Amino acid sequence: MTNAGILGIGYAVPDGVLTNHDLERMVDTSDEWITTRTGIKERRIANGETTSDLAVLAAKKAIAHARIAPQDSDMVIVATITPDMAFPATACLVQDRLGCTRAGAFDLSAGCSGFVYALDVATHMVRSGPYRHVLVIGADTLSAITDFSDRSTCVLFGDGAGAAVVGQTEGRGVLATYLGADGGQGMSLYLPRERAEAASHKDGFIQMAGSDVFKFAVRIMGDAALEVLRRAAVAPEDVDLFVPHQANIRIIDAAAKRLGLDGRKIFVNVHKYGNTSAASIPIALAEAYEQGRLNKGDIVTLVGFGAGLTWGAAALEWEVPKA
Repeated sequence: MTNAGILGIGYAVPDGVLTNHDLERMVDTSDEWITTRTGIKERRIANGETTSDLAVLAAKKAIAHARIAPQDSDMVIVATITPDMAFPATACLVQDRLGCTRAGAFDLSAGCSGFVYALDVATHMVRSGPYRHVLVIGADTLSAITDFSDRSTCVLFGDGAGAAVVGQTEGRGVLATYLGADGGQGMSLYLPRERAEAASHKDGFIQMAGSDVFKFAVRIMGDAALEVLRRAAVAPEDVDLFVPHQANIRIIDAAAKRLGLDGRKIFVNVHKYGNTSAASIPIALAEAYEQGRLNKGDIVTLVGFGAGLTWGAAALEWEVPKA
């Protein structure tokens, strides 16, 4: 069987920064309250940039990192819950702007789990034979659907994009994936309808039952990580780097505790970006690489949860040497 893994990565975030102190002037909250409960200090907010704008920037970096040409891409997958428009797919807009003229393109919607879902799809496409390079992008501009008068949600979310080129590898690449969903809890985190069609002010923004989502996340992050490691035949102590969805530091800490990992094996950047949905994991992965925390041959575990309610985990052997 052909092995498939990540050949290159990249990320992009808007220049605009919204700090906790900025939010203190907008809603009844405080830097101490936000930091204590979430670990977030600031987040990036788009100022005119669309989801496709950020996706293109991240993808260009991933393509360059993988040392391929845009025309070498056989498929473009954009995981997003904030597409530029209902249709065409944001992936088609990205494909055109990148010049991936040979590639098919489609969007995938799995909330914050979207990148891991797309990575699973890309891995199987490459393993099947006809696809040599699949461009996987997680991109969201959650600020467009966030009510900045609702302190329970506006402190959490930010904008960004992360991308990876998935292709054939000499090493083992992706060892295992684990995807799941509990649609019965779907209304714990949802967008009632598109902003343009909203019947009321609240209808156009993210609605979240925070306590329910928190309890779900604390359980499923650990469960999913352990299951994907079981499928990969990897012991938790053999994990070199744990890259979780960056939603809340307490959720990350709970998952790490379930795996018995110390802080040196956990990558955290939630304090800088907040929850960027499908972009969260690939941004963290790209930053970990930039910081020299990924070595060729390292065992890496990715795990996330999101709207749906969904979850996704992947275990992989890192393929890219240090720069």
